[in-house]
This record gives sequence, structure tokens and C-alpha cells, in this order.
Amino acid sequence: MAAVFPPIDRVEQVNVGTAQAAHYLDRQPATLRLWACKSIGPITPRNIGGRLAWPMADIRKLLGVAQ
Repeated sequence: MAAVFPPIDRVEQVNVGTAQAAHYLDRQPATLRLWACKSIGPITPRNIGGRLAWPMADIRKLLGVAQ
């Protein structure tokens, strides 16, 4: 079953997980993990407790969505 994420304008979290970030960016989660591993993506995730945390501010900026 596919995860259901809220619309981007309703997200109040500062950071989101890889699956949610991939959903908003219309990419596969593996693509975002590759960006993180090779430091090649347009967004740099934070490492929090060994997990990738993608800043919503950066996602919104990349997509041109105001907050």
C-alpha cells in the first residue's frame, strides 16, 4: 500500500523523511539516497540519528512553493 502524504502547503515539519521528500520532488526514494551518498543533489539532507532528514524549506525553495 502506498503512503499518503499531506499536500506540501500543509506540512508543518521542519524536516521530512526520504519517502515523503521523494513524493514532493516527484523522484524515487533511491534517487534521493543517491544524492545524499554522492553529495550531488540540489538539496542536502541532514543526518539525524543515522537517518536522512530533508529540510522542507529547501524542498519548497526548489519547487518554488512559498510558505
